[in-house]
Amino acid sequence: MHRLRTTVVRLRPITAPQTAKSQSQARLAAVGGALRTFQPMRSYTASVSAEPFLNGTSSNYVEEMYYAWLENPRSVHKSWDIFFRNANAGAPPGAAYQSPPPLGGVALGLANAQAMVGVQPNVEKLVEDHLAVQSLVRAYQVRGHHIAKLDPLDISVVDFDEAPVMVGLKKVEFYGLDESDLDKVFRLPTTTFIGGSESTLPLREIIQRLEMAYCQSIGVEFMFINDLEQCQWIRQKFERPGIMQFTLEEKRTLLARMVRSTRFEEFLQRKWSSEKRFGLEGCESLIPALKTIIDKSSMNGVESIIMGMPHRGRLNVLANVIRKELDQIFCQFDSKLEAADEGSGDVKYHLGMWHRRINRVTDRNITLSLMANPSHLEAVDPVVQGKTKAEQFYCGDTEGNRVMSILLHGDAAFAGQGVVYETFHLSDLPSYTTHGTIHVVVNNQIGFTTDPRVARSSSYPTDVAKVVNAPIFHVNADDPEAVMYVCNVAAEWRATFHKDVVVDLVCYRRNGHNEMDEPMFTQPLMYKQIKKQKGVLQKYAEKLIAEGAVTRQEYEEEIAKYDKICEEAHARSKDEKILHIKHWLDSPWPGFFNMDGQPKSMTCPSTGLTEEELGHIGHIASSVPVEDFTIHGGLSRILKGRAAMVGQRVCDWALGEYMAFGSLLKEGTHIRLSGQDVERGTFSHRHHVLHDQNVDKRICIPMNHIAPNQAPYTVCNSSLSEYGVLGFELGFAMASPNALVLWEAQFGDFHNTAQCIIDQFICPGQAKWVRQNGIVLLLPHGMEGMGPEHSSARPERFLQMCNEDPDAYPKFSAEEFAVRQLYDCNWIIVNCSTPANYFHVLRRQILQPFRKPLIVFTPKSLLRHPDAKSSFDDMLLGTHFQRLIPDSGPVCEKPDGVKRIVFCTGKVYYELTRERKNRGMDNTVAIARIEQLSPFPFDQVKVETDRYPNADLVWCQEEHKNQGYYDYVKPRLRTTVDRTRPVWYAGRGPAAAPATGNKAAHLVELQRFLDTAFNLDAFTGQS
Repeated sequence: MHRLRTTVVRLRPITAPQTAKSQSQARLAAVGGALRTFQPMRSYTASVSAEPFLNGTSSNYVEEMYYAWLENPRSVHKSWDIFFRNANAGAPPGAAYQSPPPLGGVALGLANAQAMVGVQPNVEKLVEDHLAVQSLVRAYQVRGHHIAKLDPLDISVVDFDEAPVMVGLKKVEFYGLDESDLDKVFRLPTTTFIGGSESTLPLREIIQRLEMAYCQSIGVEFMFINDLEQCQWIRQKFERPGIMQFTLEEKRTLLARMVRSTRFEEFLQRKWSSEKRFGLEGCESLIPALKTIIDKSSMNGVESIIMGMPHRGRLNVLANVIRKELDQIFCQFDSKLEAADEGSGDVKYHLGMWHRRINRVTDRNITLSLMANPSHLEAVDPVVQGKTKAEQFYCGDTEGNRVMSILLHGDAAFAGQGVVYETFHLSDLPSYTTHGTIHVVVNNQIGFTTDPRVARSSSYPTDVAKVVNAPIFHVNADDPEAVMYVCNVAAEWRATFHKDVVVDLVCYRRNGHNEMDEPMFTQPLMYKQIKKQKGVLQKYAEKLIAEGAVTRQEYEEEIAKYDKICEEAHARSKDEKILHIKHWLDSPWPGFFNMDGQPKSMTCPSTGLTEEELGHIGHIASSVPVEDFTIHGGLSRILKGRAAMVGQRVCDWALGEYMAFGSLLKEGTHIRLSGQDVERGTFSHRHHVLHDQNVDKRICIPMNHIAPNQAPYTVCNSSLSEYGVLGFELGFAMASPNALVLWEAQFGDFHNTAQCIIDQFICPGQAKWVRQNGIVLLLPHGMEGMGPEHSSARPERFLQMCNEDPDAYPKFSAEEFAVRQLYDCNWIIVNCSTPANYFHVLRRQILQPFRKPLIVFTPKSLLRHPDAKSSFDDMLLGTHFQRLIPDSGPVCEKPDGVKRIVFCTGKVYYELTRERKNRGMDNTVAIARIEQLSPFPFDQVKVETDRYPNADLVWCQEEHKNQGYYDYVKPRLRTTVDRTRPVWYAGRGPAAAPATGNKAAHLVELQRFLDTAFNLDAFTGQS
């Protein structure tokens, strides 16, 4: 009987076809031998005695008729159709029943019956009401966050374009409902979970539950996600009744974490009130937020977490999340601390840390790494992602189940810095994905002194995350339990879908930008409110005490316990006399260095190969090692050309690179080459990925077919980004010294959009953070009449940042000169003129006993230049990279008769030799190529200058005088000859642009400086 009562009373108001289709959890039920696609629900809303017509066995009959009507209203007698329509429209069963029409007056009977239907509530109105409720539910899901209580200061500056939010008990008229409908019961749509186990609720209760789900301390943005499963998952997490329930133990743990977060900052303020530390005051719930994410992720199997964050709250994170020893942090505030370590160091709120420990909640090992970073906000984002990708790669974590990243952001930087967008756009690319990052935004609602209303065009600072369909969870940071819940959901999301997610901690900044800053100058009203604001720890402690979860005595004991820990650590910190930067290393390389961090040797073995190895790799480079693979006809000619070169024992630039890569892979060194169009090569010379001409997406990478036990080769075209991708590759190279990681610019000119990574990480990284890195930058460079944006990799900028003294001749022994120079420099800069030298410098990058960044100015026209080929003899065992290639021509026979020695680097050498030959000056002008510019080969340059005692010294370059290498080389040449001879210049004159855009002008300039280089009287009379 109760089932019939359900069918007739509780399944209204809605039309029969709607009822059959809208079952949220449909299951097949066999009734009377037929399949039904609905599930009856039980309810006792009316007494059986009130409707005697439904008593007895007739109820089974009526129920069967009802099921048949649900499937097809035409399958039952018209009288039953009218009965069920009336009942479904709200009439009690007794009133809904109408006698069958008499046989003699069918028309009259039907007219009366239809009149009865008209008396009942309009079916169309009922449908409209249900659609209205569905629209109301959707409005909360889409826009409930607009009116959520997110701002602890209650002065929210979020701009929603003044669009009213039509939700709430007073706004139901907007949807065609009125207050009389508030107590009417409605069937819940399948797109909400507010009912829990109930499928129908009064409108008033629906609104109240939606308010609780979407308009309290949490605001959820997710309805832009185009995946239904993901949307349903989020709805379940935030809509189900009673979800935000915490155990007593969880609340006490949360309080203890809040105590540590808050008291740490208060301790620093008491001890060093005038020191900059960029404290966390106003967002103390960040610490329990991060610890919650780490706990939940550890529970889900994560073993390693790489983190990146700005300076605000960094010391607190180091102390209470990474668990850096407090005395090591406190001693950083001692102004008398000596800097005895190598390098120049960095301020305390930029330093990183690596630590492996037991997670107390899960009792599992977890490795935490906080990356060191500069003040350039968000610059560390792609670096973290690259290191995360590398760790996943090395441990075979193809799904991101064991290694993950957490990125912290400030609100102003998250909205304002373009690298955030670049990093997001790497998140789902096959060779760059880290399978989901948890982003935590510390939303101070201010950027230094800038109001959000003039700092961004979007409503929220987090809107950039929508480009990758990342859900965004806004949460009031003064509600620690809401923060904890949201962070749990974020960690679960990442574990479930392996996609990015954003937690927006809406908070405030109790002090100014730093502790010395006065914020009242620019934000007087905000800071008046902040001064009245009770601290989040105090508010949460009072809440728990009122609930009886803790006593005031227990709370005060927890504070005293942590204060004592801080005091004891402070006492120990006074014993520290020397700052050890290596204690703050974020990426250790176990086993690569000696115990004291020094290289295991100061020698570099030969970088040459055997004849057999060269031949084998050359064969792979000129073949297709996969059967039934159709390549492009033009590529067939290229491969035949390679085979011919191998037969002649010579190689061009592409084949020289192939030899270097292939041999390192065979020796077990992983190689990763990334950048725009690197698979084919900008200039169509590389072709490391072959494409089947008949089958879409079928590719072949011959480099992965060199040897059975070789290391894998990764070559990947990047997105059209320099800043983000170079940062990513830098991070990848940090993870292990046993990999050759290369980034190639499409043209060298374009590296300057990644200047921040070069200036803040690559150039000074070891000096600031005692962190070596062997990344290689391949920058196509050369003046070839292609205009100002396709000519120069700006070598002058890289050379200017070298740490070498141009006025001091290095005092090293001849045996160690080259290696010691390399060890002391901050990076290596080369401009190779032969494929063999390029081959050697790539292999040296791995075979030398330490790691330094390598900047290679690569050629364009030399890729196919007939003279730019190398013999296998220059690549055999016993050969090395040549830092300087001396002139081996006729000038060697009578060096005393040489009138001029021209030093140059790179492609211009071939133009000089051609011009010298045309002028018949092979006996009077020597040409020496400086292949390694930094560190400068003083010793080998000295050999050349001493060889030609009667020659004047000329530096020749194709770049303009204020660019290129001249300002770098001139003082070093002068130091080499002890300033006894002048150094003259032959090259283009000073200019603002790197090159002319006019081909004719380009050729005129070229001839002009070649004339200067070979005019022996060009500098007569000059001093």
